[in-house]
Amino acid sequence: MDTGKTYEVKDISLADQGAKNMEIAELNMGALLEVRKRFSREQPLKGIRIGLALHVTKETGILVRTLIAGGADVAITGCNPLSTQDDVAAALAEEGVKVWAYKGESTEDYYRYINNVIEFKPEITIDDGCDLVSEIHKNHPHLIPDIICGCEETTTGIIRLKAMEKDNVLKYPMIAVNDNKTKHMVDNFYGTGQSSVDGILRATNLLYAGKTFVVCGYGSCGKGVAERAKGLGSNVIVTEVDNFRALQAHYDGFRVMKMEDAVRIGDVFCTVTGNKHIIRLEHMKEMKNGAILANSGHFDNELQLPALREAASAQRQIRPFMEEFTLEGKKLFVLGEGRLVNLAAAEGHPSEVMSTSFCGQALACEYGAQNRGKLEPKVLQLPEEIDDRIAGLQLKAMGVEIDELTREQKDYLDSWEEGT
Repeated sequence: MDTGKTYEVKDISLADQGAKNMEIAELNMGALLEVRKRFSREQPLKGIRIGLALHVTKETGILVRTLIAGGADVAITGCNPLSTQDDVAAALAEEGVKVWAYKGESTEDYYRYINNVIEFKPEITIDDGCDLVSEIHKNHPHLIPDIICGCEETTTGIIRLKAMEKDNVLKYPMIAVNDNKTKHMVDNFYGTGQSSVDGILRATNLLYAGKTFVVCGYGSCGKGVAERAKGLGSNVIVTEVDNFRALQAHYDGFRVMKMEDAVRIGDVFCTVTGNKHIIRLEHMKEMKNGAILANSGHFDNELQLPALREAASAQRQIRPFMEEFTLEGKKLFVLGEGRLVNLAAAEGHPSEVMSTSFCGQALACEYGAQNRGKLEPKVLQLPEEIDDRIAGLQLKAMGVEIDELTREQKDYLDSWEEGT
């Protein structure tokens, strides 16, 4: 481990490769670069300390640069023990960013690094999964009066934040960046779909065609995973607990059934629910020999792995990010230690996808700063016009032009009097 005054990373000599990877990412993040240009001119975050707990990837590096360009002082750590790209962490450290992260963090280091960010006394928090927010509320409530707002990146974090709001324990405003259309309908669907299929492929080198692929959960992420697995020739089954989502999956052409039935015929399983113990030991005992288990939900508790480890008669690492468990004479394979397979075994979402997501994060920080002291301690959404602006930036970056309403059309939409 390489340690400096403002960083702790696995290998600082990887910085050159990390810088090159961020250079490639920037080529595909034109929308975020437009935000950076404006931030450089206007300095909307001048003097504000922003603490991040995000996946430390090449795309996140571009967000960090954007916030710094806007005048912010930034400190960052990871939000999942296996999602850091060590070369990017090294490159950020070389650029002088306060960064504490490495791939394969112990639980002790994970929370030590989060507390390093907390000791930085952030005035805005950016979180993916709510661990940073949760730690501040539980153990550092004295910091809350100085916190302007927080921004949450993912579905799992929003679930936790809404539970905090319901229990009246959320003490500062949280902007649900995940709920932007330019985030959950792009990042979750296109990003999680492609990157999860990529992670499973890199870990196993399996042939998708002809496999029975079970997607557990049919939210935005599950829809994307199901669509991409289908595109590679898999026979897709969806399991759900929500009536409407199950209906959507059925109308989308997928088989929908109970988990207890799906486990007997599935070859590959991928959980994307944001809930815990979706695939339990009782399900694993019914699976085929050679079944593959992966998770793309934020936490590794979607798979009941402690119970599997205790019940298994043997366990070994068969490939990088692929563990083999022998359970009642059968072999089951768990990918990426049950953590986010798209980041544990692959590189996460493509840069184009993260460009719109991170436009949302940057503009949420600006919105919070502009409305300091005016926002309630609730889970909030960005105004629709900001979300629309992000989509416009991405269209411009891709060279796509669209029509504009005529004055007659605008008047028609604003009126109720003209009918048949």
